[in-house]
Amino acid sequence: MVTWRNCKHKGYHQCSLKIYRMTMSLSGIFFLKMFKYMYMKWIGLLLGVCIFISVLPAQPLSEKGRPASLGITGDTADVEAPTKPGLLLAGGGGDVDAAMRWLLQRSGGGDVVIIRASGGTGYNKYLYDLEKVNSVESLLINSRDLANNDTVAKMVCNAEALFIAGGDQWNYVQYWKGTRLNDAIHYLLHNKKVPVGGTSAGLAILGEYCFDAKNGSITSDTALRQPFHPSLSISRGFIRHKLLKGLITDSHYAQRNRQGRHVVMLARLYQTERRPKGIGIDEKTAVAMYNDGNMLVFGENKAWFIQATEGPPEVLRQDAALQWQHGGKAIKVFTVAGSTQGTPAGNIRKFGRIKGVPGFQTVEDGRITFSAAEE
Repeated sequence: MVTWRNCKHKGYHQCSLKIYRMTMSLSGIFFLKMFKYMYMKWIGLLLGVCIFISVLPAQPLSEKGRPASLGITGDTADVEAPTKPGLLLAGGGGDVDAAMRWLLQRSGGGDVVIIRASGGTGYNKYLYDLEKVNSVESLLINSRDLANNDTVAKMVCNAEALFIAGGDQWNYVQYWKGTRLNDAIHYLLHNKKVPVGGTSAGLAILGEYCFDAKNGSITSDTALRQPFHPSLSISRGFIRHKLLKGLITDSHYAQRNRQGRHVVMLARLYQTERRPKGIGIDEKTAVAMYNDGNMLVFGENKAWFIQATEGPPEVLRQDAALQWQHGGKAIKVFTVAGSTQGTPAGNIRKFGRIKGVPGFQTVEDGRITFSAAEE
């Protein structure tokens, strides 16, 4: 062993060289051991991170790249496909598979976009598994900034089918009306001619007129007794379509006893429309409307087609219950039961000749009455 003590018996430089070599050898061994330790430690840490990431739920796409996107199922690349126009009016309370297939088939297998102001990606997998399409993407558009975002508008314009989810229609009115998103919807309807649908709140905004729920909801009993109650807020809709002109919709119809408030909506519309009309749709039921106006009713329950045909209400005031009788024929109504294959319901352009069970509605002292039409 070489030490500084026995250096006197050797040359100073020779001794220094041996000590240097020994020191470097020991340092090299120490360095290699430390390197191996740190290498294994970092490999283990990296492996742990990868495992952790792999078990995380799928995250929304980059907000910078696709603002408002909650996630996309299918191919992220945009495709172009031949589409067929049409409207799908759904009553909420559960989707009707046959009706949704009708919508998706008209997309030509392209990209489907869901727009909403609350909720998540529930439609993505459901629709992607239901029919062959390129992708299904859900957009959460819950501010006017997002509704005016150029990228969001372009994402909607790239759709081969558009569906408006349920929620609160006042959010749709206050966030979307008069925005770039509004323009994008009209582009899809009038220029690109793709199928467009909506359910519940999404249905409410499709007519020319809209129960906008600005002040919350309202029951039929309250509306019939107080036709101008603040909660019965009606506005002109922001989505324009020739087949829904002069029309106001309502959903969850028979299940939530909404026939009465729908009649009050028609009474109020007499201020601007000569013969106002409406479509009320039960839960688990949908009306598919071709571009020529022909209709099919899908589902388990009924669609209600109502129109004021005999003139305005006899009594429509702030301080009185609604009176609307006209000899028992104030409002004409047709009910059409849905089916799996779709029940033909006639043509929306010939509202007085709907292929359904005919009847009449009248209102006396705020109480609505139904009667069958004479054969």
